[in-house]
Amino acid sequence: MTVNEAYGRCLELTRTHYENFPVARLVPKRIRPFVAAVYAFARYADDLADEGWGEPGAPTPEERVEQLDAYEAQLIAAVNGEPLKPETQWIFIAVADTIERTGAPVDLFTDLLSAFKQDCTTLRYETFIDVLDYCRRSANPVGRLVLILHNHFDEQLFEWSDNICTALQLANFWQDVGVDIRKDGRIYIPMEDWEEYGVTEEMFQQDSTSPELRACIEYQVKKAQVLFNEGKPLPTELPFPLNMEIRLTWLGGTRILKKIKQLDYNTLEERPKIGKPDKFALLFRAFFPL
Repeated sequence: MTVNEAYGRCLELTRTHYENFPVARLVPKRIRPFVAAVYAFARYADDLADEGWGEPGAPTPEERVEQLDAYEAQLIAAVNGEPLKPETQWIFIAVADTIERTGAPVDLFTDLLSAFKQDCTTLRYETFIDVLDYCRRSANPVGRLVLILHNHFDEQLFEWSDNICTALQLANFWQDVGVDIRKDGRIYIPMEDWEEYGVTEEMFQQDSTSPELRACIEYQVKKAQVLFNEGKPLPTELPFPLNMEIRLTWLGGTRILKKIKQLDYNTLEERPKIGKPDKFALLFRAFFPL
């Protein structure tokens, strides 16, 4: 398979997932194949880690980790120019070429895989530091790769990006408290904060959100907002249209936090969503920031 054919497969994948990944058609044409390669890599890994979770006959957590180990081995083989398995060679041919042509560190890709593996086996987090370490590997590499693919390597930009990406990951966690516990029993709220607010394991199984859990979620939301605020300068230092994409991302994440607050932090029962009116308002704010 040629490099162009591999990129073609990646681009086709992004075209079938535009509702979840519109950036592949918004970025400059010259880097669109690179973005598609990164997306294909992460999408396939995410499916290995999560697809069919809890369904009869689905892989066990241990089997999922083994599959991701094999996937990582293919990444290293591709970077080293070694033979690849036919079924996934299109992903790794494109990713290896992206790494070579853009200077993207392979560590960013292996960090993503380490987070996917952790999601297969880790259902509780003792401390907020533990949660942040997960975000460092699950979310922050994506932001750094976006900057690198746009030829931005400044450490200050990376720091702001890390703040925004971690905050986005946290906002998703607090948005999905009920979804995560019902799907696979996972809780990202650190257990050290359970003790602080009087939260028990049983409270996550109840039909209604207890006052203690609401107060604990409110605390988590405030921590996420601090990180959003620390990353806010990023789009002001980037050229158009990347600055617009980052500003929209920042606005979308902070809007989720506001919606959680509007629900009185009741995300055990209800998942806040951004609707069409919200999207129009966010687009307006992105073009005309206050």
